[in-house]
Amino acid sequence: MQRMDPVTLVVVQNGLQQVASEMDLTFQRAAFSPVISEAFDRSDGIYDRERGDVIAQGELGLPIFVGVMQFTTRAVIAEARDVKPGDVFIVNDPYFGGTHLMDVKMVKPFFYRGRLWAWLSNTGHWPDTGGSVPGGFSAHATEVQQEGLRLPPVRLFREGVLQDDILAIILSNIRVPEERVGDIKAQTAALTVGERRLTALLDRYGDPVVTACIGELRARSEQMMRAHIAKIPDGVYRSEAFLDSDGIDPDPLVIRLTLKKEKTDLFFDFSESSPPCRGPLNSVIATTKAAVYLAIKHVFPDVPINAGCFEPLHIAEPEGTFLYARYPRPVSGCAAEVSSRIAEAVFAALARAIPGRLFAAPAGTSGNLTVGGYDPLKERHYIMYFFSGGGYGGSFEGDGLTNGCSTIGISKTQPVEVLEQRYPLLFEQYALREGSGGAGAARGGFGVDYRLRLRRGEATLSFMMDHGRFGPPGLLGGGDGAPNDIAVDLGGREYRSPHWSKDEGLHLTEGDGVQVRSPGGGGYGSPLDRAPELVERDARRGYYTAEEARARFAVLLRGEPPVLDREATAALRAERRREARS
Repeated sequence: MQRMDPVTLVVVQNGLQQVASEMDLTFQRAAFSPVISEAFDRSDGIYDRERGDVIAQGELGLPIFVGVMQFTTRAVIAEARDVKPGDVFIVNDPYFGGTHLMDVKMVKPFFYRGRLWAWLSNTGHWPDTGGSVPGGFSAHATEVQQEGLRLPPVRLFREGVLQDDILAIILSNIRVPEERVGDIKAQTAALTVGERRLTALLDRYGDPVVTACIGELRARSEQMMRAHIAKIPDGVYRSEAFLDSDGIDPDPLVIRLTLKKEKTDLFFDFSESSPPCRGPLNSVIATTKAAVYLAIKHVFPDVPINAGCFEPLHIAEPEGTFLYARYPRPVSGCAAEVSSRIAEAVFAALARAIPGRLFAAPAGTSGNLTVGGYDPLKERHYIMYFFSGGGYGGSFEGDGLTNGCSTIGISKTQPVEVLEQRYPLLFEQYALREGSGGAGAARGGFGVDYRLRLRRGEATLSFMMDHGRFGPPGLLGGGDGAPNDIAVDLGGREYRSPHWSKDEGLHLTEGDGVQVRSPGGGGYGSPLDRAPELVERDARRGYYTAEEARARFAVLLRGEPPVLDREATAALRAERRREARS
């Protein structure tokens, strides 16, 4: 392999990154759906022409898609025949290297000087792809057909010409088709921008130089990842993570991970996890592997994203478990919920090996909520897809982040003002869920507490979340974060799902609404080791009452505003430690 000088290598690396990031920005700015334009639930990247390995991904794309789009691109490569410039394939089939049906991928062959040079791919979350309930998050689905329209890799554009028959099939099977037309145009525009920018990069530096840089960047990412892994003690580490239920049966689903570290390689075995479930919490293998990739990237964030950083990660295919879904198992919960729990299991296993580098569990749910109906004032159908943040776990660096995005992404909550403008909904509250983080030397971050209400008409409410039965676990003696809490107001009657965090098809009329209190992150280290001054600060900010400070941290506060009683605190903590030893 040709060795490149460092300056050229960095310039080309940043150039490839810029191509993908410009695709992200184009997609974001042109999209019709707020979940793409405002919440950034999308991703763009450049992929190898032969194997579909990731070359570069936009900085603004969701991490879960880093691995997934590799598998999607490989599926297109395997299925495509006689590709031409201007072809664009569309696919959302989970069993062709996907996630859930709402994540719609487009893949375009990129030609340079008449030769297939790479593939450009992107993903956007469509708020609806049909199915039994608006939004596609069918919490009670028992087969994938109930979740929406399933597209294998098909040409949406053939040599630059839109295939009207394929488009007609798509639009005839989804709700709010006019909005989807806008998202399709935005998605294809992003690919066109990537094509132009990548051509300009190759024209400037030449095919041989760019190709050599890609090879060296891949080798260096692998080298960096192996250097990090080498510092982990050799051994076998085990962990568990739990999902509330599958939406059908009441029993929790268990992820059991056996992680083996050997020299500079990590081996992941999920074969002892729960068997395939009846409900939509199965995970296709592409999502399972991608969840492992993103978890490791959380732990070692400095390794540049390309296929090289995944080379030392060996994931046994967990056939016979719910982490290896086969047709026709429903999978709508895999992308946002199961993937977060897989990552949680990876974090927990590594915490046994390198506790000083890890953190307590984050909220671990995207808080997926959809409201779909007909607005009598605007005389049109609508679907609002909404997700919310939660607390991150405390760590060796300090308290967890409050209202952070889910483990799988870098997305953000859509502005409620934008949603109120577009849909007949009113957000009566959007606030911190104070005190929801687990107690610890470094406490967990807080979740959010929001309440929305239907202003007019009728609508259908569905939600697909997790951590409602079990709060995010603490680490090294830290307390668990508060679990998810969802209460639906139906005609003045409070309704709570028997599956804690999952339900579908709830009928709303004017004045009905829902309150969601998202999880806080787990605590890190013993609460008795938290600096009393930090507890006093949190109490002054209204996060805890004096009673909560005493119960959770063994800190005594007096008066209003609360003032720390140092002597009484020291005595109480000494007593608590004696009790713990006895």
